[in-house]
Amino acid sequence: MSHLVRVVLMGLSLVVAASSGLAQEQPKTPPQSGNAAAPAANPADVASPDAILEGVYAVISGPAGQKRDWDRMRSLFYPGARLIHTGPDKDGAMKETSFTVDEYIQRATPYFDKSGFFEREAARHTDKWGNILQAFSTYESRHDAKDAAPFARGINSFQLFFDGKRWWIVTIYWQEESAANPLPAEFLPHVH
Repeated sequence: MSHLVRVVLMGLSLVVAASSGLAQEQPKTPPQSGNAAAPAANPADVASPDAILEGVYAVISGPAGQKRDWDRMRSLFYPGARLIHTGPDKDGAMKETSFTVDEYIQRATPYFDKSGFFEREAARHTDKWGNILQAFSTYESRHDAKDAAPFARGINSFQLFFDGKRWWIVTIYWQEESAANPLPAEFLPHVH
């Protein structure tokens, strides 16, 4: 056997040994969402997809300086859940920014301390199969709940999981409407 072949085989055996060791070290429970132990959820908040979406909108909405119920927020999310914003960077290129629940809370709190923020669902398109549900929730954001027109609109894409006992949020993935990318009619409220 040549020296090169021996070196390659030794390298492969080290890779195999290391990867089998890593496989044994994998956690048996899902990673946490940035909070070691999420608080228990109010059963009413997680009883249905409608309830859990309403819970998120209720938590993030309020006047400037109002403390949000972040424990309620944490209780809605599955361990390891993500909140992902999609939008243009300073150069106009599209990018995504991903947060754990606690990273979102850390970033949002200073804004909520200074600015009123009220977000509500204006329309929803839902697909469900088995224990998973995808909801495109068209949102409208206002600085005051009484503002006639929103300052922003877009879509919150919720991915939900039902574990047999309750609903969990796995991901909220959102993008704000822009002049170049207006909301299409199928995601706007329908007038009857």
